[in-house]
Amino acid sequence: MQISIRLTVVVFFFLGSISLQAQDSTKIKLEKIPVRLLPVDNPFEAREIERKSNLQPANITLDNFQKDVVRRIADVYQLHVLSLEAQLNEDLIEAETYINEAVEASQDLLDDYPEIRMDRRFAELSRVVVSEYRSFYGITESVNEPEGEIFAIQEELFSDDDAFLDTDFSLPKDITFSNLDVPLIQNRYVTNSLVYYTIKRPEVMELWLQRAEVYMPMIERIFKEEKLPLELSYLAFIESGLNPKARSWASAVGMWQFIAATGRVYGLEINWWIDERRDPEKATRAAARHLRDLYAIWGDWHLAMANYNISPRGLNRAIRRAGGKKDYWEAYPYLPRETRGYVPGFIATAMIGLNPEEFGFESKYEGDPYNYDVVEVDGLMPLDALAKAAGVTTQELKDYNPELLRWATPPGNKYPLKIPTGVKEEFIAAYKDIPKEDLAESISMHTVRSGESIGLIARKYGTTVRGIYASNENLGKVIYPGQKLVIPLPKGSAGKISANQPTNLTNTSRTRSTSRPSTPANTSKMTYRVKTGDTIGHIAEWYDVRAFEIRAWNGIGNTIRVGQKLSIHVPNQHKDHYAKVDKMSFREKQNLEQKQRRGENILFASSTSTNSGYVTYTVKRNDTLGEIAENFGVSTSSLRRLNGISGSRIYVGQVLKINKVN
Repeated sequence: MQISIRLTVVVFFFLGSISLQAQDSTKIKLEKIPVRLLPVDNPFEAREIERKSNLQPANITLDNFQKDVVRRIADVYQLHVLSLEAQLNEDLIEAETYINEAVEASQDLLDDYPEIRMDRRFAELSRVVVSEYRSFYGITESVNEPEGEIFAIQEELFSDDDAFLDTDFSLPKDITFSNLDVPLIQNRYVTNSLVYYTIKRPEVMELWLQRAEVYMPMIERIFKEEKLPLELSYLAFIESGLNPKARSWASAVGMWQFIAATGRVYGLEINWWIDERRDPEKATRAAARHLRDLYAIWGDWHLAMANYNISPRGLNRAIRRAGGKKDYWEAYPYLPRETRGYVPGFIATAMIGLNPEEFGFESKYEGDPYNYDVVEVDGLMPLDALAKAAGVTTQELKDYNPELLRWATPPGNKYPLKIPTGVKEEFIAAYKDIPKEDLAESISMHTVRSGESIGLIARKYGTTVRGIYASNENLGKVIYPGQKLVIPLPKGSAGKISANQPTNLTNTSRTRSTSRPSTPANTSKMTYRVKTGDTIGHIAEWYDVRAFEIRAWNGIGNTIRVGQKLSIHVPNQHKDHYAKVDKMSFREKQNLEQKQRRGENILFASSTSTNSGYVTYTVKRNDTLGEIAENFGVSTSSLRRLNGISGSRIYVGQVLKINKVN
């Protein structure tokens, strides 16, 4: 079939362009793929095609990391082809399954190996599957287009280790960096970045220094609270250019460029309505804790920063190839291009930021420090109406609340809206006059019917699959008849839908019950006192419950305050374990969370030995196929073969067979 031939050629092209870097590796000889070429009229073009067809691929050396990447990219392309074939056969449900599996598998690959986000081949793969996803669901908004100047700058700056060296450049005299916790050393790699920021593109540094007037006081305050070296705050320059709305093509988001998986680990809420990676304060707090955790692992700030940019496996691989010494500069030649430029770029920005005048910049630029007041507003309040009440434009209100992604505040309880300082009283008075009669029409309940899929339901209501998942926490890929789903409706669509409303659909009324849910069966009530830096996402992870459950049990929105007591319901058989959580230090709770995610804690262990040569493991929330394979010391391909899995899709409660490792 023509589609299959194209897949073979794509995978062949990918294999033929792998860089040769491995030491302990296996050589693979690829045979030339016979492809029948179409006749052409142009003799020169015909000779060129014949010449290219006679080229023999070179021997390619792949280490285990590269093999896994190649295998998983091939798997994603295969899922993509299957989705196209299903559409040709007019089987839209099967097509939807393969489309979603392809997107999930490519995202899982990025989560496992963040260093490939700058890889051209992975970029092409991601664009193919995301484009098909968007086309299938009719998504027109440009959610996957890069946003922010930082990515073009990184591409230019990281293009060559010595691209901008200038023999006339010298470090300004009388500058010392001896009393810092993070070594700001000077070498030719750092000099390359200094030349770029001071001679090649000084306007870039000027823009960032202007933004620093707004955001650096807040970043430094949080870093002080988290006991981090203040010079690390300049890492936000090289991550995003201090842009809270920065978004890479690989879906790293915000001032600190968190991917979704890491952001959620550190308590950032990410769904269809909000993305707290774009919240400057919450993202900075999460970044500080992430950096602190990385330093605890490596004991070296240069390696900790490198690990912020690359996976632990990628960094360890470079260290092994450099001889085993845990030193960033020893491992430098073996790191991906982006990570090679990352730490020198940070050092250069920190040098300039700490001594701007010495490098030809102003000592101070215009800009007011990031500051605001907070008011709690109802869910589904239109942002244009809230902006009018605050006396600002809608765009200005969005700038104060960059985490808000839609036309309104998230559905549910109260939302902590940020508004300009000094207008709180006027806002509250104007807020009371905003009409609220039609707000409830933007949420409906749907009862799943036999044969329905989430994609079909999304298209029926004119909403998106992402919106349904965001409004129904921990919704699995499998839905069943009779299941109740919350459906977020596009603005102005409720009346059209209700005119042809099925019998299993009821609009959520304005008199929606505000009573708290009854106590879950077979549970005990725990009390947790909120500590500094806690988020509802953190607390939910520690008690293995869902964030919306904590909000519902306590009748609160997303805002919690230090000292506040929260009620949490846990299984009776584990109440003694959960009783200890309130008295744990933050580090102990984070370690507990990481163990729970890996299935290491005995309370949550789900593996069982059998007499059939394998063990079984029950999939838990946030598990990925790659993490399970790594934890059990097996390959993802063996997991797929043993369990009949074609891609990387797994679901909570699924029982996996795993080969025993002797």
